[in-house]
Amino acid sequence: MSPVPAVSAAPDVPAWVAGAVADAGARLVPVGPQTEGLLWFGPLGAAGLDATLSSAPGTRWVQLPSAGVDAYLDAGLLDEAVTWTSAKGAFSEPVAEHALALTLAALRRLPERARTRTWGTEAGSSLYDARVLVLGAGGIARSFLELLAPFRTTNVVVRRRPDPVPGADRVVTGEHLLEELARADVVVLAAALTSQTRALVGAEEIAAMRSGATLVNIARGGLVDTAALVAALRSGQVGAAALDVTDPEPLPDGHPLWDLPNALVTPHTADTPEMVEPLLRQRVSVNLRRFVTGEPFDGVVDVATGY
Repeated sequence: MSPVPAVSAAPDVPAWVAGAVADAGARLVPVGPQTEGLLWFGPLGAAGLDATLSSAPGTRWVQLPSAGVDAYLDAGLLDEAVTWTSAKGAFSEPVAEHALALTLAALRRLPERARTRTWGTEAGSSLYDARVLVLGAGGIARSFLELLAPFRTTNVVVRRRPDPVPGADRVVTGEHLLEELARADVVVLAAALTSQTRALVGAEEIAAMRSGATLVNIARGGLVDTAALVAALRSGQVGAAALDVTDPEPLPDGHPLWDLPNALVTPHTADTPEMVEPLLRQRVSVNLRRFVTGEPFDGVVDVATGY
């Protein structure tokens, strides 16, 4: 390794990157044989990253721009030979804020009221004292649990290990998912999308939900069986769904979710570019300094688990 680590950035490099690299004590070089660290600013997805890495065989660390890394996993790019860091945890607050907004909108039946052209009947539920089930225990889930504190909710978290989570009354593992779904008034998906979690909420899980419960997804669309969800919304088994992510995505024009009165869809806007830019800049700056000093990175991806 050279005394001053060489870092490259590609393909859509923000203007602030050169200053961040210099401030960290590294040097910015074109992608090539000198590259030791790579800052990847491609769109959500892996297109072009494989070719970039092929031209920089000495790369030891790659910083990815998104919290989820499923696209890179699906492309077969993540391996143990390189240290991969993502933005996981960096965007937690705006995404958790959106999750709360979707939850309240669904409970108060705002999708239906926003579309109507007549006064209608009184309807809605309160979040206060509700039973909330959160699938996942990462930064988004933890920030969401913080926001729930004023509502006196009873919070249960489902995660791989039953380790305590701040703000959760109970933490259980996936083997207890069905029984917890039967108790919850609100189910919030905040888990990573991996081969193990794809269709985590499928027909069986939806059937196990308490009748009329609300489903909120601000994680990845692939966590939910969309066809099963549409059927459950039509039957009333699921009272309302509020989705910032869908499968497929983008959700095609004419899809039933657009027209169902008890469905609310936002176009993956829980963290807009304007919200993300300063948070990603902070994550990149921290990890650049740690690359230079040899300290542990923030947001290291566990290649084995996929997040």
